[in-house]
Amino acid sequence: MTSQTGQRLRHRLTVVLAAAAVFALASQIYSGIRTRVEAGAKLQQTTEQSAVLTVDVTHPQGGAPTQEVVLPGSTQAFVDSPIYARTSGYLKRWYFDIGARVKQGDLLAEIDTPEIDQQLRQGRADLETAKANQDLAQTTADRWQFLLTSGSVSKQETDQAVSNLRAQKAAVEANSANVHRLEDLQSFEKVYAPFDGVITVRSTDIGALINAGAGTPAQELFHMASIAKLRLFVAVPEVYSRAAQNGATASLTLDEFPGEKFTGTLVRNSNSIDPASRTLNTEVDVDNPTERLLPGAYVSVHLKLPEVVRSVTIPANALLFRSEGLRVGVVRNGQSVLVPIAIGRDFGSTVEVVSGLNRSESVILNPTDSLISGTPVHVNQAKTQ
Repeated sequence: MTSQTGQRLRHRLTVVLAAAAVFALASQIYSGIRTRVEAGAKLQQTTEQSAVLTVDVTHPQGGAPTQEVVLPGSTQAFVDSPIYARTSGYLKRWYFDIGARVKQGDLLAEIDTPEIDQQLRQGRADLETAKANQDLAQTTADRWQFLLTSGSVSKQETDQAVSNLRAQKAAVEANSANVHRLEDLQSFEKVYAPFDGVITVRSTDIGALINAGAGTPAQELFHMASIAKLRLFVAVPEVYSRAAQNGATASLTLDEFPGEKFTGTLVRNSNSIDPASRTLNTEVDVDNPTERLLPGAYVSVHLKLPEVVRSVTIPANALLFRSEGLRVGVVRNGQSVLVPIAIGRDFGSTVEVVSGLNRSESVILNPTDSLISGTPVHVNQAKTQ
C-alpha cells in the first residue's frame, strides 16, 4: 500500500507540475500577445496624431468703424486743349509764353502766308472776270428774248443765250465760294485763344515753318489749360462703391498744403465696375478760383461712407489666393474651413476685412497651399495670438 501510495503521489505531483508549466506557458503567450496588441494600438494612435496638421492661429482684431475711405488721385485741368494752325506759312510773331493768363479771343500768334495772299488776289480777280462775263451774258440773253418776240432771231439762238447766262452765274458762284475759302484761310493767319486759361506749352518760335497740310503730322503751336476748375478721376474699390454717390462732398488734401483741406463735389461715375481692377471710376470736380491747385498734382481724396462699415484686421500672411477668390482658413470643430472674405484697406503687414469674418474666429496663420476645407487640424496653443 505504501508503494502504491507513493506512486500516486508522484503521479499527482507530475500532473500538477505539468499543469503549472502549461499555465505558465499560456500566461507568457497571453502576455506577449497583449503587449503586441497594445504596442500596435499605441503606434496607430501615434500615427493618427502625427497625421493631424498642427497650425498657429490668431483672432481678428476689431477695427474702428470705417467713416471714410482715402484714395489717391491726380488733378487735371477742366479744359485742356492743344492749339494748332489751320493755314500754312511761317510764324511771324507770338504774343504769350508759358504761364501767361489769357482770355478767350486774345491773339496768340500771327502766321505770314504769302501764298494764301496771292491766291486770294487771284481768286478775287477771277471773281471779277466771272461777274463781267455774267453781265454780258445777261445783256445778251435779254436782247435775244426781246428779239424773239418779233421773230428776228431763232428760238435756238435764244436758248443758247439763256443757257450761257446760267453757266456764267454758276461760274460767279464758284469763284465767290473760292474767294470765301481763301479769306477764311487768310483769317487763320491769326491764332486766337479759344477759352480763358493759361498757356502751359509753347512749342514754336518766330520763323518756324507752319504746315497745316492734310498729309503732314499735326504741329502743335501752344497748349492751353483752363484751371479755374479742376477735375480728378478716382478709382473707388468695389467694396466702397457706396461712397461714390453723385452730389456727395469729397475732401482733398495735398502734401504741399499741410493741415489744409479743399472741397470737391462728386459729379459723376461710370456706373460700371472695371473687371480688371474691381474699381468704380469716379469724377470729382474742384473749384479753383485762386488757382492755388495745379494740374497734375497728387491728391488724397477723402470720401465719406453713407453708413458705418464694421471691419476687422488680420495679418497679411493669413490670406489664401485661390482661383475662386480670396480666402482665409479658420478652425471650426477641429477642422479647417476656407472662408471667402472681402478686404478693404491694405496696411502692409495687416489688411482690413470688411466682410466674411468676426472677432471670434480662429484664423490660421501661414496656411499651406494644399489646405482644403475639412482637413483635421490641431491648434498650437503655445503660439495662439
